[in-house]
Amino acid sequence: MAPYLAAVRNYWALLPAIAVCVVLILIYAVPTLINPQWSSNVLGMFRQQSELQLGPKQIQSRRMLAGALVIAAFALIGFNVSLNREANGCYQAAKAWGAIDDKTQTADPCVDMIFGSFFGDGGGEVLEKTQQPVPAYQLVKGKKPKYLNWIQHRPSYDGLDLVVGIGSDCASDLKVIQGEDKITVLVDQTEPCPQSKDISVLPVKLKQPLGARKIVTVDDKPLEQINPDLDSWGSVLKKLATGG
Repeated sequence: MAPYLAAVRNYWALLPAIAVCVVLILIYAVPTLINPQWSSNVLGMFRQQSELQLGPKQIQSRRMLAGALVIAAFALIGFNVSLNREANGCYQAAKAWGAIDDKTQTADPCVDMIFGSFFGDGGGEVLEKTQQPVPAYQLVKGKKPKYLNWIQHRPSYDGLDLVVGIGSDCASDLKVIQGEDKITVLVDQTEPCPQSKDISVLPVKLKQPLGARKIVTVDDKPLEQINPDLDSWGSVLKKLATGG
């Protein structure tokens, strides 16, 4: 479903239309919930009729309709917030892995900026005489990163211990070497990886528990542990309200 949301999964694409719908709904629904006769009188003016008196059943049905419309208004707001949480989470994750901004990619970052690995699984021998470092990794335990649910070719949480993100140009040469005392992550290329506007995320299943083993890259330099994820609902609502 994710690719079909590209046109709307950003902060402002749906917000103006949703705002108009919500305001129109509330203009009708709030007075109707307080006193259904008010809205009946207003509608009666357009019908060129005198004041219409509503019976108990009509009052109840109109209040039920108004209540349903209020729920629908909140559902519209929730739908937009949900889409924005996904988009912002995928964007933050891609940036954390080193993606550079490109206006053609940011309309739906969950589709265009970050995806599961299509090439290679991190296995195989290291062939080059010199290798390139990998800057970061994300440990997957306890709280599973929600942004992984929304990316293309997403990895399964089953058996997933950690993930490593790298620019798509270097993804096929990413190697993960699992030793007894350390785990080494590197890019098996002689030239440095160029900056990329899209990131490939490689899922890694450890052959044995991580324990006290270090996660390092070229020259035994430690990798930074990062934890990008979706913003909270409150944070997204604040950004929508303030344009942040």
